[in-house]
Amino acid sequence: MRRVGFTPCAPRPDAPLPVGWVCQGDTDAAPRGQLACVGLGMMLGAHLTPRARGWLEAADIVFVAASEALVEHWVATINPRIVSLQGLYAEGKPRQHTYRDMAEAMLAEVRAGKRVVGAFYGHPGVFAQVPHAAIAKARAEGFAAVMDPGISAEDCLYADLGFDPGKVGCAHYEASQLLFYRRIIDTSAWLVLWQIGLAGDRTYAVRASTVAQRQQLVDRLLRDYPPTHPVTIYEAATLAIAAPRIETLPLHTLARAALHMHSTLVIPPARPLEPEPAHARENGASIGTTCPVTDACAPP
Repeated sequence: MRRVGFTPCAPRPDAPLPVGWVCQGDTDAAPRGQLACVGLGMMLGAHLTPRARGWLEAADIVFVAASEALVEHWVATINPRIVSLQGLYAEGKPRQHTYRDMAEAMLAEVRAGKRVVGAFYGHPGVFAQVPHAAIAKARAEGFAAVMDPGISAEDCLYADLGFDPGKVGCAHYEASQLLFYRRIIDTSAWLVLWQIGLAGDRTYAVRASTVAQRQQLVDRLLRDYPPTHPVTIYEAATLAIAAPRIETLPLHTLARAALHMHSTLVIPPARPLEPEPAHARENGASIGTTCPVTDACAPP
């Protein structure tokens, strides 16, 4: 007897079940649910990996959290058994409650014995609470659960803006976290701030913070950067026919710029790297030299 609710172990003869899922075959035993959270990438149809497609094809049910309805329709061409998670958002509903409901919706199907996929735009583990929470809870309950990476906005950012984070270093913070907590900014490295459209909001119930709240972030940054320091608002392209948003402006004007939930702020270095004197003395290097902003010191 084939277990009710399970598709064959492989979606088609030439497509084996993705590594990480167990093929339990035909059995009279109760089905054992499994969970995979996969990344769809940022650009519709262009960033999906063959491995992620395999998860989608083999799933009994696919929960989709995407930036556009068009993405949901596209996922449905891979596996028609989809459920949109967007309906769990509601005006005035705290995002933490929405995230909890999303994770629980997936887990309910795992407990019912289904092979469940959560398909999330970008990378499922980057600025995405739901996949981490769902996987942790599934594992705690004894279910197999895995995360499969995807191309994130960070990956697109390096390509579109043309800088290497390893050259002089790069720090990443959630914008409100930088504002609410004591952090030391190294202005000789790149600084990337995520979710700047929500900077300063403590309610987790709005889709955009106020100009006054964003000004608080600007004031915090002005402690380390000059008012005219160039900063870039970045938004990755989600369609092949679209272009990324790359808008550079002076830091002091940021609060009144058009910002969205998916807007990212990229701040270039404001000063050159400085050698560590003790290390320079030990290696016989000149202490008076510095690395230019546009290049990194070569290792000894």
